[in-house]
Amino acid sequence: MKNSILRTALAMALPLLVLACDTPPQTTVTEDTAAPEATAEGGTLEMFANAEERPQAGFTSGDGWELSFDHLYVNFSELRAFQTEPPYDYTSLSPIENPVAEVSFAPQSVDLVTGNEDDPTVFLDAQSDVPEGHYNAISYYITPATDGPGEGYSIVIIGTAERDGETIDFVLNLEQELNYYCGEFIGDERRGILTAGDEASLEATLHLDHLFGEGSRPADDPLNQSAFGFDPLAALATDGRVEADMALLQSELSPEDFARLESSLVELGHAGEGHCFEANSGQTS
Repeated sequence: MKNSILRTALAMALPLLVLACDTPPQTTVTEDTAAPEATAEGGTLEMFANAEERPQAGFTSGDGWELSFDHLYVNFSELRAFQTEPPYDYTSLSPIENPVAEVSFAPQSVDLVTGNEDDPTVFLDAQSDVPEGHYNAISYYITPATDGPGEGYSIVIIGTAERDGETIDFVLNLEQELNYYCGEFIGDERRGILTAGDEASLEATLHLDHLFGEGSRPADDPLNQSAFGFDPLAALATDGRVEADMALLQSELSPEDFARLESSLVELGHAGEGHCFEANSGQTS
């Protein structure tokens, strides 16, 4: 009896076992959630211009004129920041070539007389999603503006000079194009070191003492010996005013004074206290 029951149970179970063996195994299909290939996150790189505190506070020229400034219009174009390896050396007397990374900024025409002696920097432009790294070189052109209060000129300097009871209002409309290549910013802190998701800044700096000299230094200081000064402009003043562009200055100044003016303008451009190569003249600042 028991054998009969066992045979019956096996007969009933056998088709189910065969069916189970013939059924393919079930597979679970899941969406591919693997992380995409990693990409480097960028940061924000800002570019500023600065003529330091001199346009804000005024200063004494190398030849003794007390200078104050109403406006200092400068037109910046071809603004770029670079990562270079090896570090760019301005004494190479050549432009920056084959950078590791390069960032371009929009051209800007600005007034560097901001009225803020404690913070005379002027914002130019910023770029986001910039690859991280140390931006240890910059380049910038100063070229004639196409519009705005400085239209037609690279640099416009408007101010007043006083010495020994004489007052002269002056306007310098300068067309000279300047093309600077500068190494790492030199100042109280390092700049241009950008990490992913963060911000860093760089600066194009103009040193007005290289144009007018610096009265706090001795007359025989090399800076005062090479600077244009203000005396040559004072000699051109009529009724307490002089307004001149480069063409007038070339025709009215002595060849020696005009050459000194051109050289002094070349020496304006810096990166903080760092010097630059000026490609149009082939000189350094």
